[in-house]
Amino acid sequence: MKKEYDILVIGSGLGGLVSALILAKEGLKVCVLEKNNQYGGNLQTFSRDKLIFDTGVHYLGGLSKGQNLHQFFSYLEIMDDLELQKMDEDGYDRITFGDDEIEYPHAQGYDNFVEQLTAYFPDEKENLESYCNEIQYVCGQFPRYHVVGKDQYNEEILHLNTKRFIESVTQNKKLQSVLLGSNFLYGGDSEHIPFYVHALTVNSYIQSAYKCVKGGSQISKLLIRKLRQYGAEVYKHSEVSEMIFNENQILTAVKTRSGKEYAAKRFISNIEIRTTIQLIGNDRLKKSFLNRVLSWEPVSSCFSIYLVLKPQSVRNFNYNRYHYSSEEMVWNASRYTKDQWPETYMLSSTSSKHHPEFAESLTAISYMHFDEVKGWEKTINTIADEHERGAAYEKFKLEKAEKMINVLEKKVPGLKRSIHKVYTSSPLSYRDYIGGFDGNMYGYMKSSENPLKTMVSPRTKIDNLFLTGQSVNMHGILGVTIGAFNTCAEILGKEHIDERLTQMINTSKSEDKL
Repeated sequence: MKKEYDILVIGSGLGGLVSALILAKEGLKVCVLEKNNQYGGNLQTFSRDKLIFDTGVHYLGGLSKGQNLHQFFSYLEIMDDLELQKMDEDGYDRITFGDDEIEYPHAQGYDNFVEQLTAYFPDEKENLESYCNEIQYVCGQFPRYHVVGKDQYNEEILHLNTKRFIESVTQNKKLQSVLLGSNFLYGGDSEHIPFYVHALTVNSYIQSAYKCVKGGSQISKLLIRKLRQYGAEVYKHSEVSEMIFNENQILTAVKTRSGKEYAAKRFISNIEIRTTIQLIGNDRLKKSFLNRVLSWEPVSSCFSIYLVLKPQSVRNFNYNRYHYSSEEMVWNASRYTKDQWPETYMLSSTSSKHHPEFAESLTAISYMHFDEVKGWEKTINTIADEHERGAAYEKFKLEKAEKMINVLEKKVPGLKRSIHKVYTSSPLSYRDYIGGFDGNMYGYMKSSENPLKTMVSPRTKIDNLFLTGQSVNMHGILGVTIGAFNTCAEILGKEHIDERLTQMINTSKSEDKL
């Protein structure tokens, strides 16, 4: 007799794992299927030269006690086991432009954020305070941003434009660029992106900013451990290749590439929304919905280099560096010219275990359009063999890595002679390992002109099929976590989820008083 689950989750990215654990905690029989060798989607890490490198998650916000992600992770019972390192409180992000040697800081805590930037912009204190107040107000308008409460979007907020808002806050061009300096976290587009995307992203880190010791994969490992404690089943190397419907067009089971079938009462898709559509079949969905999703523009992909350093050769820095070739570049950093690449990058370091004042590795990321690797798009590679795509591809990556290192040398003098080994990943790597369409980093581009275009309900036209993950509304660790709770609210009821979270918050407050 075929085994039937209450819930079957397709894909083990953060949204899928969080959804699965919420439902497993309710006593439901849950199964998660992952196509790759490693769980976690953007949480994946890889090891080279006995060092751990992150693929997608380089730091987390909102994890101090009482803050939103701390509360969500506490409910999921993983918070206490996370190994975290708090980043520099006076500048967790540092923004630089061209040959300007000043590193403009984004500091933790709103008062400190204003104080640190006022040192560089003494006439802008009031404007900085207005900026901070507006960010907090906008965040408060979003469902579940404060864990429990508001359940409807404020549509007026959705139409606020980042460029217009920043220009209304300050006329100082340099400060405008500094405030937008971490826009890498939402696709590099500050001209068209809704201000709420900027606000939700930045607010989380201003609250608190942490690095995951030993990489972001510890989050997925802890979630999977908890899932198994609650009786859930989790399988990798299980790519879903077919959805099976009955005569009433109800989804009854899925089939994997190996031919194994998994039956369930309800299904949650945590995979790329276009892949989900292919599995469902165009004839089962409204043409208007199909056209809308297929018209979405993916956020740019990226090219990353991972540098293994010689011992005690480069000083460690406990912050991220965001560099732009010019102040103007910050408005739409993903628009670059090939001959000038890389015109922007994010640089982070990992401290040495034995000599923490020095870095053992560096990771640098810059935008790269999928068109640059289109010649190899028919190749698939999810194994460690670097030479699967041929000599031309290896030459391409080597040339890009050399260009990146030449640019980095300007900000990290002596870097070239400090490098032990270089590893790289391209848009093809992000496509194959993480599953994003054309290797996109953060789902699809959002626009303040039509913000609802890229928002979809977790509930689909298939009665027992639900959606979660970064291609459904918000990206990022916090956005995807909130999205997973919203998906589960469609299954369990919003009141039920609110009650569970309220109980957790009240219990935590009571424990603090003891």
